[in-house]
Amino acid sequence: MPRPAESLTAEDEVVELCSELIRIDTTNTGDPETVTGEREAAEYVAAKLTEVGYEVEVVESGAPRRDNVICRLKGADPSRGALLVHGHLDVVPADPSEWSVHPFSGAVQDGYVWGRGAVDMKDMVAMTLAVARRFARDGVVPPRDIVFAFLADEEAGGRYGAGWLVQNRPDLFEGCTEAVGEVGGFSLTFAEDRRVYLIETAEKGIAWMRLRARGRPGHGSFLHEDNAVTKVAEAVARLGNHTFPLTITDTVRLFLEQMSQLTGLEFPEDDLEGALAKLGPLSRIVGATVRDTANPTMLSAGYKANVIPSTAEAVVDCRILPGRQDAFLREVDELLGPDVTREWVTHLPPVETPFGGPLTDAMAAALRSADPTAVTVPYMLSGGTDAKSFAELGMRCYGFAPLRLPPDLDFASLFHGIDERVPVDSLTFGARVLDTFLRSA
Repeated sequence: MPRPAESLTAEDEVVELCSELIRIDTTNTGDPETVTGEREAAEYVAAKLTEVGYEVEVVESGAPRRDNVICRLKGADPSRGALLVHGHLDVVPADPSEWSVHPFSGAVQDGYVWGRGAVDMKDMVAMTLAVARRFARDGVVPPRDIVFAFLADEEAGGRYGAGWLVQNRPDLFEGCTEAVGEVGGFSLTFAEDRRVYLIETAEKGIAWMRLRARGRPGHGSFLHEDNAVTKVAEAVARLGNHTFPLTITDTVRLFLEQMSQLTGLEFPEDDLEGALAKLGPLSRIVGATVRDTANPTMLSAGYKANVIPSTAEAVVDCRILPGRQDAFLREVDELLGPDVTREWVTHLPPVETPFGGPLTDAMAAALRSADPTAVTVPYMLSGGTDAKSFAELGMRCYGFAPLRLPPDLDFASLFHGIDERVPVDSLTFGARVLDTFLRSA
């Protein structure tokens, strides 16, 4: 016999919520004309919240059907700063022909929930929704106000989501001094009795840069010394092959120190990449946080095989460490040379928040309540999240989407990857931890 709705815990609902959210195709192509499903997902979330008594506000953020859902749960101490818990509803595209299951099936099989968004980040959205629903059903009054936000457009920089809301509706986040979102709280297993949970306290800056060269157009059969395609290609090759200097930020230094204490591994700066490789799949994330990166991702030029075009363009995905903006741009300009110009397509600054204090203590305590072996360690994310927008309002931002993961799961590869999936046990663990955390944060 099904349990009465009023007796359901967050753990009881989270898997079904995650599966149903995945089945709503919220693909964000980056082109507002072809984005789909964000309104439908927002309507789903709003209905789940109003069903248990929340007063929700659904806000269209700067473009048609780019909807966000925000609600507030009043806390016991109105004099304390409020806590924002945020997640995004959009996902990156997925090609069904490449997947073992349909990416928008939300299939629950082999101990996993499968589909695009399973780890980025409909798992955390489902956990947040499940906990919010339980708090409303049980009449839970948290220590301080909690603002729940379910957002559009994170996968394209938040221009039609968090960024728009911060600029146009900051009143929705009135009093929020701290924020919790993706990507952190997941486990790394070193031994059966030793699991580290990484808390994201910093992010590299995102700078998508368009390069453009001009030249003299002409016939493809002639000798030609002023070729725009050649200029861009040479500049892209120089930039893509360049190694930026090793830079150890405060967050990364603390991560390395704590990991060395926990594992006994050494992380010498003269062979840091080699030492990081000992961390296994995690090394791909951490390795990208000790240098700036500039990866060419798009090229565009010409319209016919025998016509030399007058312009050529490229797009480069740049990720910049805190404190490195000016030095990074100087290096880029030297590499590009005088014949190639640059402009920002998207430019979001780095974020770095000190690790420690009551909020991170509450994260650690909540994790230990479900996993007594848990040890929390701060780290820097090589990508970016909506924290970049909320930091503009003065919030201290953390990544905490708790998951206890199987030791052999290559978690990093699942973000934007083929066969994205989240373990069922990890989802229920995360809902339990988030419930405990929000009762004490």
